[in-house]
Amino acid sequence: MFDVTLFGSVFVTLFVIMDPPGITPIFIALTGGRTTKVQRRMAWQAVLVAFGVIAVFALCGQQILDYLHVSVPALRISGGLLLLLIALDLLTGKADEPSQTKDVNVALVPLGMPLLAGPGAIVTVILAVQHAGGAGQQISVWAAIVAMHIVLWLTMRYSLAIIRIIKDGGVVLVTRLSGMLLSAIAVQQVANGVMGFIHGG
Repeated sequence: MFDVTLFGSVFVTLFVIMDPPGITPIFIALTGGRTTKVQRRMAWQAVLVAFGVIAVFALCGQQILDYLHVSVPALRISGGLLLLLIALDLLTGKADEPSQTKDVNVALVPLGMPLLAGPGAIVTVILAVQHAGGAGQQISVWAAIVAMHIVLWLTMRYSLAIIRIIKDGGVVLVTRLSGMLLSAIAVQQVANGVMGFIHGG
């Protein structure tokens, strides 16, 4: 049976990590000077790349852990630390905005990866899929992943209209709020990892 609570939890976590409002000004900067048709195509490409990367890690996450001999508590703690670093960047505004390049399709790099499919999102989906029990919870997790990428596509596709509505100040405000939520999630994930080590030992 579809788990609405799990869907909401995974979706909100991915929303905070992938930060659609925060990616909007970067997308505009990287695609500046191109036609609207090209910008829309690049939005599709970036989302497809991000979804492909995350889907691979979601499907093969357990095999990757087994091959590298990494425990789930260690993954939780490392993932929490990565999320905390991202949260600090969001809170302090020190996240670097990559410059546009001519030799690389910016829809693939850096938009698709690592800006959208970054380490925080990858760790989140690996853990979510691994701990989802039964078909209903698996469907809920995958539905959240798909829904998040649809939101990302819509955000980038209509980025110009969004900027006109919320302005630069609104983007900064949403980014700071996302940073606070993400820092709380990061601390909780580290705590869960530590408790996992304690109970496992």
